[in-house]
Amino acid sequence: MGGDHAPQAVVEGALLASRRGLPVLLVGDPARIEPLLPKGQRLAVRPALEALDERPTVAQVRRRKGSPVRQTLAAVRQGEACAAVSVGHTGAAMASALFELGRLPGVDRPAVTRAVPRADGGQLVILDLGANVDCKPGQLAQFAVMGHCFAAHVLDLEGPRVGLLSNGDEEGKGNELVRAAVPLLAELDLDYVGQVEPTAAFRGACEVLVCDGFVGNIMLKTVEATADVVGRLLKEQIISTPKAQVGAWLMRGAFQRFRSRTDWSRFGGAMLLGVDGVVLVGHGRSDPEAVAATIQHAHHCAQQALAERLAVAIGAALGASPDAA
Repeated sequence: MGGDHAPQAVVEGALLASRRGLPVLLVGDPARIEPLLPKGQRLAVRPALEALDERPTVAQVRRRKGSPVRQTLAAVRQGEACAAVSVGHTGAAMASALFELGRLPGVDRPAVTRAVPRADGGQLVILDLGANVDCKPGQLAQFAVMGHCFAAHVLDLEGPRVGLLSNGDEEGKGNELVRAAVPLLAELDLDYVGQVEPTAAFRGACEVLVCDGFVGNIMLKTVEATADVVGRLLKEQIISTPKAQVGAWLMRGAFQRFRSRTDWSRFGGAMLLGVDGVVLVGHGRSDPEAVAATIQHAHHCAQQALAERLAVAIGAALGASPDAA
């Protein structure tokens, strides 16, 4: 029921995922959902009628257990679903995940992460992307462990290197938080490459980039905006002259590959790492294809038993027992 184009875009995306062989449970108002389902393809619907405000508070999410986002996470807790997907309010999804699933042992605060393309053809896992605006040094160390596990087990990257986002790689660079986190990350049993500037990270200096949620959220939005601006500028130049249009026609394959590598809707939403379950949050403006991609990514994460792997990795790195929740 969340997102800019709900419920139609979400239902259509769920139908796409279902046609690709993924079982989907829709959660929300049956009176609004069921008319959007074609007769030949029905999906299970779990009723949830208690609406949240457009910008809900944590207290409201706590009280309204019958809201769609709370019921979605409850379905995961109760074993009715293996993963949760939302394109609604990120804060509401995170609060619901904490209330219904709880944190993994050793995790102070969950982090939002996703992988973006690097200039060398690789992938860069960035976290946190907005769940925690203010962080402590120890939380950045936890993000490093979780990001390393995500890169290794979900993206199948061998020996992922971990970097700490900073304004320079020299000793003493960075703000107070970064400088305090450096020795903590260096002590972890990871391939820690030190402080990394954004340019170096996107050129291949590391596979996992750690930062606080304020910086990470701004950086991700800047990356998305830059890709959009570049695409628009290219389009303007292509239609400017007949000669440019002919050249663009000859290069149409290259342009399609560029779009596929920079289109945020193809990356399957952002993962909420550190809760005891698989939770993904997509863009509020997600179209059906983006919703389907997020569902597919959630299914893959569940198949890889990501929450269980994270619990073991965090326990080994930080001394937390997976059985101590």
